[in-house]
Amino acid sequence: MSATTLPTPAMSTRPSLGRRLQAAFNKRALLWLAVGLFLFLYIPILILIIFSFNESDQIGVWTGFSLRWYGELIHDEAVLSALKLSLWVAIWSTIISTFLGTLTALALERHRFWGKITYDAILYLPIIIPDIVMALSTLLFFVVMGVALSRYTILIAHVAFNISFVAIVVRARLADMNSVLEEAAADLGANAWQTFRRVTLPLLMPGIISGALLAFTLSLDDFVITFFVAGPGSTTLPVRVYSMIRFGLTPEVNAVSTLMFLGSTLLVIISLLLQRR
Repeated sequence: MSATTLPTPAMSTRPSLGRRLQAAFNKRALLWLAVGLFLFLYIPILILIIFSFNESDQIGVWTGFSLRWYGELIHDEAVLSALKLSLWVAIWSTIISTFLGTLTALALERHRFWGKITYDAILYLPIIIPDIVMALSTLLFFVVMGVALSRYTILIAHVAFNISFVAIVVRARLADMNSVLEEAAADLGANAWQTFRRVTLPLLMPGIISGALLAFTLSLDDFVITFFVAGPGSTTLPVRVYSMIRFGLTPEVNAVSTLMFLGSTLLVIISLLLQRR
């Protein structure tokens, strides 16, 4: 009979010192890489926010803290007019795209019909294709159809790409829902409409609201598509900021950009919190 073999250090399953050091180094390297990427992305935005409180007329020269440019912004009729148009487009495009996107998500997730796979693939196109392609194709569509460019062409274009984002968010919520609750409502005597209104819709509401906030943010911040399909006198806030940069750069641009950044960030945070809920 052979003697029982005792485990030796070489046969131990415990990681060696070298592997542990390498794992610790990799973890630390990834941490610093992540920190470096965040700094690279957000330091320029932080600088922009700081210089929005600059007293100087020059955009890159700090002379002292002041709220001067926010006061100038409040009395700038062109900026306020562009903001009103942006809010008008964002609100209406959000309402329409949320309604259509929710119906699209319900149809794709709960029903089978001819061409479903094709329609499902087409739904992702506004998210996948570059904005410039979406802008050119939308502009070409309006030209071929003989539609004059105006605020309504901006609205149609925004609805076209917002539907996809809303549908994806709502479908994610539908996939996590427990269908047993709807079946229980039907067993208790509720018809299809009562089940949808009292069970399905309340469960979907966090996803619908987060999709609506995402659509509102995308519509409010969009520049490329809006720049192509906007007609005379239909200048949204991002297009107005672009014209300010081209024809007269002042710290007022910093103030406008800061407010847009803070508003968009707040909406995105609310959307993420609702999705987690």
